[in-house]
Amino acid sequence: MARILYLTQVLPYPLDAGPKIRAYYTLRHLARRHEVTLVSFVRPDDRPEALTHLESICGEVQAVPMRRSRLRDVRAVLEAAVRRMPVVIVRDRIAEMQEAVRSLVGRQAYDVIHADQTSMAQYALLARAEAQRSHPSQRVPIVLDAHNALFRVFRQMQAQESAPLRRLALAREARALERYERFLWATFDHTAFVADADRLLAGRDALADDGRLSTIPICIDAADRAPVALAAEPHLVTHLGTMFWPPNIDAVLWFARDVFPRVLERVPEARFVVIGKRPPEAVQRLGQSPHIDVLGYVPDPTPYLEQTAAFLVPLRAGAGMRVKILDAWCWGVPIVSTTLGADGIEAHDGEDLLIADDAAQYAAAVVRLLQEPDLRSRLGARGRAWVSERYDWQVTYARWDEIYAGLLGDGAGA
Repeated sequence: MARILYLTQVLPYPLDAGPKIRAYYTLRHLARRHEVTLVSFVRPDDRPEALTHLESICGEVQAVPMRRSRLRDVRAVLEAAVRRMPVVIVRDRIAEMQEAVRSLVGRQAYDVIHADQTSMAQYALLARAEAQRSHPSQRVPIVLDAHNALFRVFRQMQAQESAPLRRLALAREARALERYERFLWATFDHTAFVADADRLLAGRDALADDGRLSTIPICIDAADRAPVALAAEPHLVTHLGTMFWPPNIDAVLWFARDVFPRVLERVPEARFVVIGKRPPEAVQRLGQSPHIDVLGYVPDPTPYLEQTAAFLVPLRAGAGMRVKILDAWCWGVPIVSTTLGADGIEAHDGEDLLIADDAAQYAAAVVRLLQEPDLRSRLGARGRAWVSERYDWQVTYARWDEIYAGLLGDGAGA
């Protein structure tokens, strides 16, 4: 049994976002075999019962408030420019988290330091430096669960951006992120990605051959999620995802502007429903249309899913893999995704989802699901079976044992 310091950027419970799901099931798997101390940022809407649940899994849980403000964002932009660092990394350097990490490492020796998401890598490096200061002969392995290559996301956002100044800012952030991420991948003892595309980008150098990179897909527990009872004649087309994430904002605006009017020409009674935390003003304005509902965060989306003919994943920027596809498969709801939206997931167009990329094709796929009950039923049933077969955390996350055994000795991960 190893002592693990596990660092997360978001509190990994409840399971209402992809990064949380990834961290939660990894945490549960590691805690079966090891003693885990969880240190996580928390936000004002994180509930005490979430911490209580995580305390039932971990040996210790420490919560550190995430402090965000316009002033802090401006300072991060200026500091990032001076230091040639990514803004998103500088922005998440919080003194309280630094102090929490120093305090824990000062009073407890850890066998592994595990950072979840790239923004937490800086704290893993700090923890290892503090550990070596206290015990010069000890070198603590550090593991990064990067999820994805962030610079890919910013490159794609840059390609979609038409405003010149914002395009320049995105290009600058993409370059800074690539420098920073490649430094991390060369520095950490092991880095895991959720999709092969990101791992292959990381492995273009000598890293490709030295065993320090791996792909472990995001997995879930399909048994915990019952399929919804789909209506006989559903009329909703639904997007579900955090609405402060720029790729989701772009996806929703593109669908509303370029795709949905084509759907309404064929199916006038269709409604577009947008579910997700903190929709920005541009998304909120979509609700002025009589055919679009912008609902914000919904604790239980089941009533909307039951009326959903097409679960939308119209992403044009992103990396890694979309947990929302796994969720929709568990619910038995038929999906229409772009090729990029389904990237990183083993999926089959026409069998367990529909894939379309331009506006006309995407609209045609949505119309098919609104009008063809047999197709909805077939895709929903096949998706449910497929996610249970291919993305079960209790099977796939045994790969973490292999990584830990390599870092700690053959018996450490058993």
